[in-house]
Amino acid sequence: MTPRWTTAVLDTNLSGGRAVARSPEGFLVNDDGPLFSREWLASQSLPVMAEHGIGYLDGEPVYVLELERAVEVEGCRWQGLRAFMLEGDHTLYKVLGYAAQIATWAREHRFCGRCGRAMTQVPGERAMYCSPCELRSYPRISPSMIVLITRGDEVLLARSPRFVPGVYSTLAGFAEPGESAEECLIREVREEVQLEVKNIQYVGSQCWPFPHSMMLGFHAEYAGGEIVPQPDEIEDAQWFNVHHLPPLPASRSIARYLIDLYVARRLGLAEPVLPG
Repeated sequence: MTPRWTTAVLDTNLSGGRAVARSPEGFLVNDDGPLFSREWLASQSLPVMAEHGIGYLDGEPVYVLELERAVEVEGCRWQGLRAFMLEGDHTLYKVLGYAAQIATWAREHRFCGRCGRAMTQVPGERAMYCSPCELRSYPRISPSMIVLITRGDEVLLARSPRFVPGVYSTLAGFAEPGESAEECLIREVREEVQLEVKNIQYVGSQCWPFPHSMMLGFHAEYAGGEIVPQPDEIEDAQWFNVHHLPPLPASRSIARYLIDLYVARRLGLAEPVLPG
């Protein structure tokens, strides 16, 4: 079966296709959604910083317009990417997640990081190029680990001050230069809750376009220590019994998958599917 959505580098000089418009306030959307005729968006006099062809949806080319700022467009509003993650069309969310990462890269690489001159798009390649420096810049992916720590029927869950009120989740953090994912996991757990872990097992990964992470999911067992939350990073951390869990992250997140998978295995329930 042909996939509905495939990524591709498309020539922006070609006409036709559909497009999404993204600003610092999210994606432009109307009652029919965030996908518009490319010609119609071009007629709206939007403050476009960059345009990139990102792939094909149901065989039709799709482009992303990265805007300098949000502007009013009659009959439209702005909606953040996280809101699309919670809605029903997973394919649309994947399109917008990819668009957001390419748009972020386009915004952050308008100028050369070595000499400061303007960069240009490389035809047929997802790269920006500085001719004087011969420097090519590609979309950035930031590896990070996310881990569910368990102790028998208990799971360790924590709250960040940035979370939705009441929601608890797994621990996570970005890998530092020179670290393996496992070393990152051990360090982050020590920093955030001062616990030691053992029997680290890789579970799966998920693209996390907020703004450009690759989440590497792990399960680990408790090995020792008392919970001491890291100031300013962890608001609260507790052991929760699998029969009495607090409000959890969105079902499409790998954090929720790690929790649901362990609970299912512990209670003999059907295992969930890793979100794409």
